[in-house]
Amino acid sequence: MLPDVQLLQPDVPIGLSRVGASGVKKLVQVEREGKRPIILISSFDVFVDLPSTRKGVNLSRNFEAVDEVIESLTAKPVRTVEELNIKMAETLLERHEYATKAEVRMSSELIMRKKTPATSQKTQEVVRIFCEAVMWKNGKKRVMVGVEVMGITACPCAQELVKSKAAIELEKAGFSGDMISKVFEIVPVSTHNQRGRAKIMIEIRDNFSPSIDELIEIAKSSMSFDVYEILKRGDELLVVEMAHRNPRFVEDSVRIMAKSVVEKFSEAPDDILVIFRQENEESIHQHNVLAERISTMGELRRELENNEIRGVNH
Repeated sequence: MLPDVQLLQPDVPIGLSRVGASGVKKLVQVEREGKRPIILISSFDVFVDLPSTRKGVNLSRNFEAVDEVIESLTAKPVRTVEELNIKMAETLLERHEYATKAEVRMSSELIMRKKTPATSQKTQEVVRIFCEAVMWKNGKKRVMVGVEVMGITACPCAQELVKSKAAIELEKAGFSGDMISKVFEIVPVSTHNQRGRAKIMIEIRDNFSPSIDELIEIAKSSMSFDVYEILKRGDELLVVEMAHRNPRFVEDSVRIMAKSVVEKFSEAPDDILVIFRQENEESIHQHNVLAERISTMGELRRELENNEIRGVNH
């Protein structure tokens, strides 16, 4: 009989926080009320912790857990992605009797149908969906879901520089102050723009579970305007005009997402963890810019309330 090397004592008796497999790809179907199931192209990372007394984990058990749970749960569409991830984490703990903690991370691509803003041309977009489930042997768990969407942001700083120079040139050309103001009301001022990626991750509980659609809408509305795979000339004009009428810094997008989540989910417990992240791919720089806020709902509520009391503008 071949020896089970994983059961041997390690040469260096140190426990490991995470051992497992990453990039396990599967198709997942998610139910939709009154509609066909959503098909998600998903990638899973699955891990357990490892005690100092054991040389290694049986990685085949991780793959077996992924295959068995997904195959059994996706024989028909699952109700939510978090249910799937929780069940996978529970199964990992059952199969790895030495483990005290199991983690499952799911990253999926969702293809959504949409229409362009001016001509209603049919097109599609890709939204990334995330779920993370951490389970402990003592029954404790932490589950988070999230989304990442694409959008366009127009830079407020460069826009003010262009506006100031344009005002000087218009004044030299004989335009009055009122006329110059009128011009700026009618004609959007140019600036450089970025393709932005807005991401929200939020902890869920048995009594609190926001929908993916709600998170997508909040993330999209945090940027200057939406982006589209296909644009007719009228659509392109509208996208550019609307984005430049709504300039936003990378910091603005994160703050707007945070405020929107607090307002949208007023029933969420104060200790719910939330993560907001905005990364913009700069058009006139070689680097990207990034802003992030990690907080609890309670901390955000108190911060917003205190600023409102002090009269701070948002």
